[in-house]
Amino acid sequence: MKYVDYESVAREAKIPEEKLRKLVDLIRQEFPKDPMMADLHALRACLAIRDGHIQIDDALKIQAESRV
Repeated sequence: MKYVDYESVAREAKIPEEKLRKLVDLIRQEFPKDPMMADLHALRACLAIRDGHIQIDDALKIQAESRV
């Protein structure tokens, strides 16, 4: 079940499908028992990328580093 539509925002941001999948996987690892929070964070990341606040590669790096 998806709680928010982060995929349409990702398309607007022109985030490649593979990178979106990787970002969402990393976010879901951070919130393994709360899919609504994971979807919300994915949406916020996509909005930040779309609005030019961060690049997808930087978001992936930050998310991966937070897992260490």
